[in-house]
This record gives sequence, C-alpha cells and structure tokens, in this order.
Amino acid sequence: METNRLSPAQIRNVAIIAHVDHGKTTLVDALLKQSGIFRDNEVVETCVMDSNDLERERGITILAKNTAVSYLDHLINIVDTPGHADFGGEVERVLGMVEGCLLIVDANEGPMPQTRFVLKKALEKGLKPILLVNKIDRPQADPHRAIDKVLDLFIELGADDDQIDFPVLFASGLSGYAKNDLADESKDMQPLFEAILRHVPAPVGDPTKPLQLQVTTLDYSEYLGRIVVGKIHNGSIRANETIAIVKDSGKIERGKVVKLFGFDGLSRTELTEAYAGNIVAVAGFADANIGETLTSAEHPEALPLIKVDEPTLQMTFSVNDSPFAGQEGKHVTSRKLRERLFKELETNVSLRVEETDSPDRFLVSGRGELHLGILIETMRREGYEFQVSKPQVIFRVVDGHVYEPFELLVLDVPDDAAGGCISNLGRRRAEMQNMQSFGNGRTQLEFVIPARGLMGFRTECLRLTRGEGIMSHSFLDYRSTVGEMETLRNGVLIAFEEGEATYYSLQNAEDRGIFFITPGTRVYAGMIIGENNRQQDLELNICKTKKLTNMRSAGGEELVQLKTPVIMSLERALEYINDDELVEVTPKSIRLRKLSLKAARK
Repeated sequence: METNRLSPAQIRNVAIIAHVDHGKTTLVDALLKQSGIFRDNEVVETCVMDSNDLERERGITILAKNTAVSYLDHLINIVDTPGHADFGGEVERVLGMVEGCLLIVDANEGPMPQTRFVLKKALEKGLKPILLVNKIDRPQADPHRAIDKVLDLFIELGADDDQIDFPVLFASGLSGYAKNDLADESKDMQPLFEAILRHVPAPVGDPTKPLQLQVTTLDYSEYLGRIVVGKIHNGSIRANETIAIVKDSGKIERGKVVKLFGFDGLSRTELTEAYAGNIVAVAGFADANIGETLTSAEHPEALPLIKVDEPTLQMTFSVNDSPFAGQEGKHVTSRKLRERLFKELETNVSLRVEETDSPDRFLVSGRGELHLGILIETMRREGYEFQVSKPQVIFRVVDGHVYEPFELLVLDVPDDAAGGCISNLGRRRAEMQNMQSFGNGRTQLEFVIPARGLMGFRTECLRLTRGEGIMSHSFLDYRSTVGEMETLRNGVLIAFEEGEATYYSLQNAEDRGIFFITPGTRVYAGMIIGENNRQQDLELNICKTKKLTNMRSAGGEELVQLKTPVIMSLERALEYINDDELVEVTPKSIRLRKLSLKAARK
C-alpha cells in the first residue's frame, strides 16, 4: 500500500498504554505478525519493539517507538509508549501524534500506578481509550474485576462521559488472539483491528493548508545525520522541497528535505510526498530539536511547544577523582562528560543539566531513580567513567511554603510480610490508602509516600518479602513537606589502605558486618567495602595477609566458607549511599566510596 496516497480518513494513529509487564510489547508482536509484514520463513525475535539492549535486559519499554501495519485499505500507526512514570517525557511528547489510545491492563492485577500516570496524560489530551483486558488465559485472571477497577480509575482521574463509555476487548497477547466477549472463539487479532478502525477517530488535519509537522522524536543515521520523526498536522511535505523550521526561540530557518520516509512494519520506506495525518521521518535538519515545527517556507506557522512535567529528582555527575581513576574508562575528562550530558538533552526532553561553580561537576535533574539510572548505565556502556552523588528530591517553595514530591506506591506481597512492610513504610512517613487481600495468600497495599521516603525501600521490600514482593510507584503530586526523616541505614565498613582484599582479612572481619566485595577485589583507602553492624562507620584493613610459619595447625586442612557478599548493582548503590558518599561508575566496575577520601584516612 502506498501510504503517501492515503487520505486522512484511511489513517488511524493509536498509542498503546500499559503498566510495566502487562504484555504491551508482546501484544504488538502479535499485531505485527498477523498483519502480514513478515515473510513466512523470516526469523522474528520476541518483543521486536524493544530494540534497545537495556530494554531487552530489563523487560521494559524505555524509548517511545512507532511502527505501522496495514489492515484492509487502512494504515494503522502504532506508538509504543513506556510503561514507567520515570520516562514520562517520552509519553508526553508522543501523545500529540495520536487520536486514540489502547489501554492494556492485566486481567489479574488491573490498572497499576504507571497505568494511572500515562492514562491521566492521555485523558488530559482528550483521547478516547479502548480497554483491552490482557492475559485472560492465566489461572488467576478475573477480567470483570479488572474492568471495575479501570472504571473506578477513570472516575478518579476526572474522565468525561464520552471517555468513560469505553469499548472493552479481551485478549491474550502471548497466544495471539482478541475477542469482544469472553464467550467468543479465541481465534486471532481481527477484533482488535476492527475496534481500532471503529473507535479511533481519523486525523483531523487539512492537506490543503500550509505544512505543519511537529518534531516528537529524534533519530540518527550514519549517512543522513539527524532524522526527525513527527505527525503532519496540516498540509503536505515532499522530498527535495525547501521548507522552514521554527525553533523554540522563535527563530525561523530554512532547510531542504533531503529524504522523506514513511513507516511499514518495523522498516522505513522512502516516500516522494506525504499528507496530513501521516507519521513520517524527515532527514535534512541537523539542528532540529524536540517540539519544534517544520512548516511552509512561504507561510511559516509554529505549533504550540510540547509541555513536559518538571523533574523531581537531581544528582551530581562529576569527574572520577578516585585512586583508580582513568584505569577502566575510555572517556574520563570533564570536557567529554559535559559533551555527553548536553548531547542527551537533545533527545531526553524531561532531563535538565546545569553547570556548577566547578568545571568538573554537573547537576543533572530527572523524573526518578530509574530515569537517571538508565542514563548512567547507558553512559557506562559507552565507555564513560565518572562519579555520581546520592539522588536528592527537588523541593519547591510556593508563597513561603515548602513542598516536596509524593508518590503513589502499590505493593503486592505475601500475607505474612504485610505487617513488616507497613511498619517499615510508617517510619518513612508513608500513609496507607488501601489494603486488600485476594484470598490467594497475597495482599495488595496502597500508600502515599514522600519520594525521599522511597529511596532504599526496594532493597528493604525484597528482604521483608523474601524476594516475593512486587513493588510499583508513580509520581502523584507536590505536597507540603513532612520534615526530617530518621536515618534508615547503619554505618559502613571502609577500606583502610590500597591493595587487594584477602580471604584471611575478610574472614577475620566477618563479625563486623556484611561485605560488598570478594577476596581479590582491588580496594583503596576510603572505598566502602560493606555495611557495619552498628550506626557508626568503621575502617578495616582487609589487605592484611596471614603470616606463614613452619608449624602445621590442627585445622589447617579445613575449608572455611565466607558468607555470601551483597553484590551492589547500580540501582542498589544509588539507593544505598548517604549524602557524604559517592558511586564510582566505570565500564567494568561499580564502587562505593566516601566523598572525602582524606577524612577516611584519618
């Protein structure tokens, strides 16, 4: 089908909204396969839309992406949105490209916090959703209870009468079928295709008006340079024509459309022209940024800039100055660090980077720990070596009153762990909103909690629930600050000198606390090697070796096992550190250290 010849009435632009792990990307797999875009003998990976390595490893969608499928004589553009509130900047900019949304909820869990966040943004934009109750083939599924929960959520979010009257479908993305009623035959995805054509409005753009295309996503090609992706709101665009771009500053610059692409499945197809309603990719505008408008050179007219919620968390990125600096990373200088952080601003619209009074430190603000953690992990894999401080919430002062960000936290825990979680969260100034037992040995708890009270709780949740707890949270709003919060962590064990940790020293110090390292790990003075059993910090010499003698001890042949150390992942390290500590990030290592190494040596 020649997508550039389609009228707006033959186009449907739809966003997919779902909580993490509710089957959104698997459902898109089924739609792509059944639309016939793959050859019969083509090997197709699962979760094909998760193209980023980190997305595949973590099983979450981080970057908003779009694909297109043909059904009958229509083109359906599908935008896959992230399910986590930390990537809300991705959500807010792509919802402007669509006229409808597909809300996917788990038939057992119902709507969860991240569903709430993205759905709220969609309702504010006036989008009418189609509800798809997914995973109905699972033993614990209760589709009707899930629908009731969704209805309650719509009312709570202030949806209008038209939005509350949403169509409902039942599906299993893994098995590849959807149906209008539970009693219907489980066959294929045709009912979902039909529902999208019936309930999602066609684009309202006018092909006869001057061109207006808003940049919502940026891509890069080795051959073409920067590629901008967006929906044509009005007018038409042709390859090789000269058009204008209205910058966010209001400045108007002219440029040439070097290449014009449409979407067909997972690939791009080169077009000669495209009209209002189409989502296209345009090459030729090297300085274009998110939110700017490609428009007619004769009648330039900008669309409103994309509004994105402000960051709620900030941390300091600085050049690595530890004794091991420069030994494992490829990019270690402040100039390289600055270039990389400011480059990230071009595509990451919800990130903020500020320079400080030191050329080696930068203040980076984001939407949450996961948002900043993904940036740190991406930079680490690119060969950067640097240090980061403890994440701090961003307070706001309005009319002399101090406000801080609060989050909605939902826990799904074993019944016998509920009391421990409630007690722990009480110390973190959380207020319980709801408690529900499903009779299957599990309890769902709902809290409103200050964002700073959540820091470090993920590890505590895993410990209290013996790894069986499911935790999810999303930004709620800014509320009056709750004041100081008690210290929730013991002191740390600190290395006394530079060298290699020995089995002998670690074994002798086991009664002091829990270690984060193993024998043979290189350490330096001031590096954090474990957690103390007591509240204060303690320095240890863990490089000391056993003195050899010519005497044979009675127990010399016995094999003594060390306790299993706690291995600090990046997220765990960010949650763990205090204000006077840093996380040293290199392509090969994650180390914890004291901010002042000199103080640690005293």
